[in-house]
Amino acid sequence: MRQHQIARIDEYTRLNIPKMESVMNYLPALVKSPFLRCGIAFIAIAAVLLTFSTAAAAQYRGYEGPEFCKQCHEDNYNEWKASGHPYKLMKGEEAQFRPIPLPKGYDWDDISYVIGGYKWKSRYMDNEGYIITNDDTSQGGNTQYNYLTGQWSDYHADEPNGTKPYNCGSCHTTAWIANENPEDLSGNQDGLPGLHGTFFAGGIQCEQCHGPGFDSMEVDSSAEFCGTCHIRGDADTIPASGGFIRHHEQYNEWLMSAHADNDVGCGSCHDAHIGVSYGNPGIIEECEGCHGTPSNAHLVPIAECETCHLAQATKSATKENEFVGDVKTHIFTINPGAVGKDAMFFTEAGTGKTRTNAFVTLDFVCYQCHKDPLTGEGGSASTRTLAELSARATGIHGG
Repeated sequence: MRQHQIARIDEYTRLNIPKMESVMNYLPALVKSPFLRCGIAFIAIAAVLLTFSTAAAAQYRGYEGPEFCKQCHEDNYNEWKASGHPYKLMKGEEAQFRPIPLPKGYDWDDISYVIGGYKWKSRYMDNEGYIITNDDTSQGGNTQYNYLTGQWSDYHADEPNGTKPYNCGSCHTTAWIANENPEDLSGNQDGLPGLHGTFFAGGIQCEQCHGPGFDSMEVDSSAEFCGTCHIRGDADTIPASGGFIRHHEQYNEWLMSAHADNDVGCGSCHDAHIGVSYGNPGIIEECEGCHGTPSNAHLVPIAECETCHLAQATKSATKENEFVGDVKTHIFTINPGAVGKDAMFFTEAGTGKTRTNAFVTLDFVCYQCHKDPLTGEGGSASTRTLAELSARATGIHGG
């Protein structure tokens, strides 16, 4: 048997060694071949992606995704799907089926991810994961699309394309893990050099708030938990710029309000699964449920509580005019004095940053409907000075 095996090995060697020598003779030419070099590059990229996918699988073990939750919680799933949470960050291949325009000179093959695109604005990431800062026109800029006005505006247009990384995933994705060393592409989503972190999924999915998997289902309905995302900077301040409160700081505002003093948190009024835009019924407790129906001395009682007490003094994408932004404030308190927005904002000592007092001024409240005689801006109702508005607003609820 052993002699028979040796004979077979000798025969295989006799037949195949010449073939192997022939291949070896061609190796120098093969190494110089562009096809081989491309193949080597492809293998290198595949190795990075494989490293990323293996690491990601370990990091996100236990996460199931919203379709898993839908099996038992279909109503909550459908409500969440209609809210803004799922659309904080979308792959380009998914976003292209939504009514989202692109910056000039780009098509969907150039887009890896879209940031936003639900209501206020959308920004875009190139195929390297960098945020696009300039379109292909001679003037550049124009890479943020604003849905309120249907117009483009600049976003870091002073920074060249391919230099603005994406590192905002903690509030735009599910299970974001920041990469402290972004040059190590294994810690970047999809191995993209401009995307400085990894995540289980784009957007805020069930498990971002409830924890991973079936065994977790943590429920933290506190305002502090909502404040992990709905906050900007120091929670004890309300940052502002350009004559408006800056966006995603509802927690900062709430802390300055009487609601916080009386332990009326986000979940007292909001259902976290349901949005409040596009007619979604996300408010589960109306103001009258706690405050009753106060007297209203307004001559034309067309305004609801939130029209005045949640005035749009905040700007996320763009403003409608000098007194109307695109996000409702959660300060609630109105200063009925004959003072304008300059009294609402102040410069913080030591930092030079613009901050907001714990009240909203009458120009933000009343010029949603009335017109300012000084600027000509405001709504289509009668023109009124701040002094006239103050006289009407003082004691409007009989206080």
